[in-house]
Amino acid sequence: MPLPDFIQPRDGLATLIDGKRAAGALDAAVAAQAAALSSRIGRKPCLAVVLVGDDPASHVYVRNKVRRTEAAGLISQEFRRPADMAEADLITLVESLNADPDVDGILVQMPLPGHMDARRVVETIDPAKDVDGLTAVSAGRLVLGSHGLRPCTPSGCVWLAKKALGDISGLHVVVIGRSILVGKPAALLFLEQNCTVTIAHSRTRDLADVCRTADILVAAAGRAGMVEADWIKPGACVLDVGINRTDAGLVGDVAFEASEKIAGHITPVPGGIGPMTIAVLLANTLKAAATRAGEKILDPLAG
Repeated sequence: MPLPDFIQPRDGLATLIDGKRAAGALDAAVAAQAAALSSRIGRKPCLAVVLVGDDPASHVYVRNKVRRTEAAGLISQEFRRPADMAEADLITLVESLNADPDVDGILVQMPLPGHMDARRVVETIDPAKDVDGLTAVSAGRLVLGSHGLRPCTPSGCVWLAKKALGDISGLHVVVIGRSILVGKPAALLFLEQNCTVTIAHSRTRDLADVCRTADILVAAAGRAGMVEADWIKPGACVLDVGINRTDAGLVGDVAFEASEKIAGHITPVPGGIGPMTIAVLLANTLKAAATRAGEKILDPLAG
């Protein structure tokens, strides 16, 4: 079976996993399934995005979400609010979106202004519309292995690993990072694929030695260039989730130029895991729309 065009072998270097092309392929699958679903339920799936404040990176991210949502044949609703919005008013807005039958997915863009309790706001989201997979109900369903919406970035990591390596059952995965956004759900999602999983972090003893045991290394610590080439097992698949702004531009958690000479597969930064986050968000919105309409569960990630 030929490799997809986003898995790019290179002479003398790690095979490049092009997340931008991979996201395009997933967006296309979402678009095809969304068109078929829309014809059956009489409307397009709808994603509502709430943005509070003036964080520049959030505005860029939301703009990209809106563009790709609409390109995939889904409806995008935006709710932009000032930074001084009261938390109670934000919760009221989320509750109104919960009650709107034409809204399938709700995403509250982080970070929120400092006077708001992000956890309280997230827990207001109806789990059936929790396309970021961050509510306690969604997390519980992930732990139990029951049907639900999964966090976007770690889901993208698992999908790319399977596309690059094929069957990943039995492989040893080391996840550096224990956040609720990436580290913990990534560990559970790889465990779901019958991998053996180690969660490592800044206080892990002999961290470099632990990383050298990984067949798949997921770097999600948020420290530029933290993972050096000699931390990588020769031939390992390296998934770099880090996005760090430096004087040299955006860089990942992995020292890329040295590591691509050791790894078997590697994702770049930018253009690796990042584009996959929005692609999975759209897939989750499609999945939520189908589930809410009583239709067969649609999951482009299963393809």
